[in-house]
Amino acid sequence: MRGEELAFEVGGSMVVVTVREFDPSKDTEGVEAVERICEVGPSGKLSLFTDLHGDPICRVRNSPTFLMLVAEIGQETVGMIRGCIKIVTCGKKLHRHRKNTSEPASKQVPVYTKLAYILGLRVSPNHRRMGIGFKLVQRLEEWFRENGAEYAYMATEKDNVASVKLFTDKCGYSKFRTPSILVNPVFAHSLTPSSNVTIIQLPPNDAEFLYRTKFATTEFFPRDVDSVLNNHLTLGTFLAVPRGSYSPDTWPGSPRFLADPPPSWGLLSVWNCKDVFTLQVMGASRVKKAIAKTTRLLDRAFPWLRLPSIPNFFRPFGFHFLYGLGGEGPRAQKMVRALCAFAHNLAKDSGCQVVATEVSGQEPLRCAIPHWKMLSCEEDLWCIKRLGEDYSDGAVGDWTKSPPGFSIFVDPREF
Repeated sequence: MRGEELAFEVGGSMVVVTVREFDPSKDTEGVEAVERICEVGPSGKLSLFTDLHGDPICRVRNSPTFLMLVAEIGQETVGMIRGCIKIVTCGKKLHRHRKNTSEPASKQVPVYTKLAYILGLRVSPNHRRMGIGFKLVQRLEEWFRENGAEYAYMATEKDNVASVKLFTDKCGYSKFRTPSILVNPVFAHSLTPSSNVTIIQLPPNDAEFLYRTKFATTEFFPRDVDSVLNNHLTLGTFLAVPRGSYSPDTWPGSPRFLADPPPSWGLLSVWNCKDVFTLQVMGASRVKKAIAKTTRLLDRAFPWLRLPSIPNFFRPFGFHFLYGLGGEGPRAQKMVRALCAFAHNLAKDSGCQVVATEVSGQEPLRCAIPHWKMLSCEEDLWCIKRLGEDYSDGAVGDWTKSPPGFSIFVDPREF
């Protein structure tokens, strides 16, 4: 993508801003400097700093197609934006052509579309209100259209007024979904899953079959889910079933499992964000740090009490992301609780401080996911914009105007 120059008048003089594709050989240091400024902010308030481990495109690198743009004035990086494109389920339709008489007459099948995602928009505080953010979004949308994307969406905190106004007022996006980011600390002690639940790690091919059979019509389900499950950052897919129904030694494979499933079961996959980037809470007072440290000391001194302690968020920490949560049956919530306890212990053994997930605000299994309210975002905001006129896999109407479903599939490659 060729660079584009923009001229702005600042303080009576003209300033030229160049927007071009990110060049890792010369832009990494400048991008990381802007990340630090934007995350911490000049006020010194409590905020979250992201350490990208020297790889500014790490959060989109595993996506099928991605691009990063930078904005610079002279030799100074003043802004950047990242984007990626994938094919996802945007709806479902009834398929009335049966291959054999054993299939239902009206089977629901997914309708896919090519979707673009915007993330990591940053503009240096000293260069805001110059239209740089708007131009970065415009240039990225041009690339989306050139690559056949039919929709673009972005995620932001609901109370991030500046970001919401930029996208909804200036860029033509509309408010779309309000999922919840649920975050739970990893304690110094292990958790004990229910003894009435057996947890089985599935081979990737079994996990793919189960997801495609049971979750393919879930909104935002990626058509290349096999790439996600086989990615080296996926630590595994885990199935919870009632004790005595199946075990790792008697696992028959997903096709036979679905032909005769137990009354209830739960499923989730674990993505290792720790090896991609780390987080750190900045700007905390000495009092807050002392209180957090005290909870950890008490937990170590009296481990049998199993006190909930606050991990050390004030130095870089890693986390695991849980995706593909689902289940069926009257005891599905119990199965998910057992899986979350298992995932907590997996994170503990990996040296992580946090386990996180993102689910629809209407997710039926949400109440089974342990989380601390003070660490979580109860209502995130996704905004969407239609870039094209037709779906790539059959029309079901304008996705931007569709009502939310009970569940969404959050792709861990872009969390």
